[in-house]
Amino acid sequence: MRTFRATLPRTGLLATTVALAALTLTACQNGTGTQDEGRATTPAAASPDRSPAAQGTEAPGTGSNPGSPVAHGSNAASHTGTGAGTGTGTGTGKDKGSAGGAAGSGTARGTSDTAPVLCNGANTRVTAQEVSRPLNHMLITVKNTGSRTCSLPYYPVLRFDEMQWAPGGFEESRPQAVVTLAPGESGYAGVRLSSADGSGENGTTGHRLTVLFQGRTPHSDGGPTAIVSLPAKGVYYDSTLTASYWQTDAADALSW
Repeated sequence: MRTFRATLPRTGLLATTVALAALTLTACQNGTGTQDEGRATTPAAASPDRSPAAQGTEAPGTGSNPGSPVAHGSNAASHTGTGAGTGTGTGTGKDKGSAGGAAGSGTARGTSDTAPVLCNGANTRVTAQEVSRPLNHMLITVKNTGSRTCSLPYYPVLRFDEMQWAPGGFEESRPQAVVTLAPGESGYAGVRLSSADGSGENGTTGHRLTVLFQGRTPHSDGGPTAIVSLPAKGVYYDSTLTASYWQTDAADALSW
């Protein structure tokens, strides 16, 4: 039997030899060729100048050991910076919260200390005096004897002895603003005791007068009442008994 031997042209053999030599050289240069695999996989024997971490060519998040500060020095620095930023933010939040709380407490205390209280029998002295003009009128005077400003809403509610009805007020005398009295100041209310033309009914003489103070809503309780001294002969009144709203001037109070 005749044996055939395959032969390559000389030019093809030379080209193949050159290609193999180039491939071998490239593999040696990029570390994927016939290196000592024991040295490449052993951390203690790794060459520092060939370590991807030492060369700074490794992309973040692609390392095989994210927790290693040696293999991922750049990542470790990034984590440290983020931690510091978070700590600073937390500290700033606490400081702002504390400052805001302190400011809120100061405002609340200031408002409570300066707001007027209601004038009533506990912080005022009340007197009553009959006047000659207008006819059948009486003047109620309230003086603030307390240490804080007080307010006089609406008009005084008057009760002679044990009377069972409550006289009203002159709506036309309502002031533009609620009367307030600083310590030592006085407010006034005029009282029409009876009609000048005799049209009133159920006329009688009262010997004791109780002044009731209204609260911040109409006909609400404003606090302790005041017992006012009257002349020994008493004060005559009838069904037309009416009081003016509290005023800051006595003449205004007696104009109704």
